[in-house]
Amino acid sequence: MGGTRVLVGTRKGAFILTSDEKRKNWDVSGPHFAGWEIYHMKGSPVNPDRIYAAQCSGWFGQMMQRSDDGGKTWEPVGNEFAYDGPTGTHQWYDGTQHPWEFKRVWHLEPSLTDVDTVYAGVEDAALFRSTDGGKTWHEMAGLRNHESGPRWQPGAGGMGLHTIVIDPENHERIFIAISAAGVFRSDDGGETWAPKNRGLTSKYLPEPAPEVGFCVHRIAMHPSRPDTLFMQLHWHVCRSDDAGESWKKVSGNLPSDFGFPVAVHAHEPETIYVVPIKSDSEHFPPDGKLRVYRSRSGGNQWEALTAGLPQENCYVNILRDAMAIDTHQPCGVYFGTTGGQVYASADEGDHWTAVVHDLPAVLSVEAQTLP
Repeated sequence: MGGTRVLVGTRKGAFILTSDEKRKNWDVSGPHFAGWEIYHMKGSPVNPDRIYAAQCSGWFGQMMQRSDDGGKTWEPVGNEFAYDGPTGTHQWYDGTQHPWEFKRVWHLEPSLTDVDTVYAGVEDAALFRSTDGGKTWHEMAGLRNHESGPRWQPGAGGMGLHTIVIDPENHERIFIAISAAGVFRSDDGGETWAPKNRGLTSKYLPEPAPEVGFCVHRIAMHPSRPDTLFMQLHWHVCRSDDAGESWKKVSGNLPSDFGFPVAVHAHEPETIYVVPIKSDSEHFPPDGKLRVYRSRSGGNQWEALTAGLPQENCYVNILRDAMAIDTHQPCGVYFGTTGGQVYASADEGDHWTAVVHDLPAVLSVEAQTLP
């Protein structure tokens, strides 16, 4: 294996952490785009030096950035598409009337096979694709025009399309998640979509089994088992073994089954990680103890991972895109907090080290295993 690169998006810029395969000593580069919110950065699986970044400002609007040298230099791409008024909001839409407002890009998902193709999940809950390295973007309108669209409602953070998962065995099959609408699946490359929320429950919805309306926080998949999905819901950790056709709860012995991220071990498809927080109104770890929980059985049975993490007076949050896993052996696990720490474990979560302290609040973390 080669080196390790961790891409960290924060409220006030981007940071790039690099190490070798041992992941003991880290170099920190940044802030890139200082003062801007970096909602997400992600590198291409085809060429890890191609990195896309979603840059956002309440004053200047949304911008896209691209690097072709691993984050050493950047160029803005696709931002001349249109301009809307004194707020500087960049509209990706085609100029026709829409009943929703484009605010920001929440998540970027590069293609598994083509370095120039990348998907973008945006607020207000739409999906876009670029096939020219981010220079131009086109809405995959079949999703936002789904018949259930009028029943979607924004979660507390806004109505964002925050998760995009591409089936590595069938690239025509794509999963997305929206707060608060739920999970949708396309089997034809994004032309048409179907809700996949059967088995989910919510005490906030009037119907016992609605088609849409669920505040899904995150979904994750192991590439060797594309039919098995894990979910952190707004309350409950869930799994599906039939590509989203049905879901069941696997919260088991967690101290709280409220949280935002969920991640899958790089080599063990039944090993998953979550970070519980106290409740939907108290976004901090139960008892002020920062604990990552790991299940080696695909859920229900969970163990607390605490070595190196603060076990008193810790009141940070870990956001949905702020956890990642590399593919080294043993795999590394990383997460960032709203307190500005990025924690790393080089032994699958058994021991943790704070790679950096005192960054701005961390919005996203992605790990790259370099050739």
